[in-house]
Amino acid sequence: MTEQLEPMPTDWQRALAVVAHPDDLEYGCAAAVAGWTDDGRDVTYVLATRGEAGIDTLDPDRCAPLREQEQRASAAVVGVSRVEFLDHRDGVIEYGIGLRRDIAAAVRRYRPELVITLNHRDTWGGVAWNTPDHRAVGRATLDAAADAGNRWIFPELAEQGLEPWGGVRWVAVAGSSTPTHAVDATAGLERSVQSLLAHRTYIEVLTDEDPEAYCRSFLTGYARAAAERFGGRPAVTFELFAR
Repeated sequence: MTEQLEPMPTDWQRALAVVAHPDDLEYGCAAAVAGWTDDGRDVTYVLATRGEAGIDTLDPDRCAPLREQEQRASAAVVGVSRVEFLDHRDGVIEYGIGLRRDIAAAVRRYRPELVITLNHRDTWGGVAWNTPDHRAVGRATLDAAADAGNRWIFPELAEQGLEPWGGVRWVAVAGSSTPTHAVDATAGLERSVQSLLAHRTYIEVLTDEDPEAYCRSFLTGYARAAAERFGGRPAVTFELFAR
């Protein structure tokens, strides 16, 4: 018998999603975000890079502002108006103190109860190698959720007016091959398709398929696959770490 996924907690008001690139959240959990913002919850996006190395035919200086624009439009589709970029270099993000500090600063700035990130493990379920950027940002986010509450780690942040925030209650990892929880994607699924489609410049070089057909097929397939473990309802899955 397939083990069922637990519903994600709902007793929170503020969430912070931290990922490496534009489109990471749209592939991973935008349908859940749409449902949360519908319920009046506040969600902020923080991206480590502007995705400037993601399109081979575009020089990074031209690519970065375009992908930033598409990310802001994409976030707006699911009710997110606050999008911040940390300006680490796309493709060569390094896990370390600097990245942890930047993410801890964002946690202190936005004071979330729920932090969201993307798969931080070496592979996608053992069948495909994960990227260095995803691994670095995911791990740093898990660590920074604790760093943010310790005044003796990165004390310079307090000097900048960012007081410690120990209120993170969970870190949820989207795209995990070992999920524990899920969110019903029914209400937000169509908007998640449009949110991913907002990254049209990237999608058009990624696939020869019609962009909308590609986005719809990917996201509905993912949501339906999760339904078997969530009472038959299409779902977005997370691996939830309580703090």
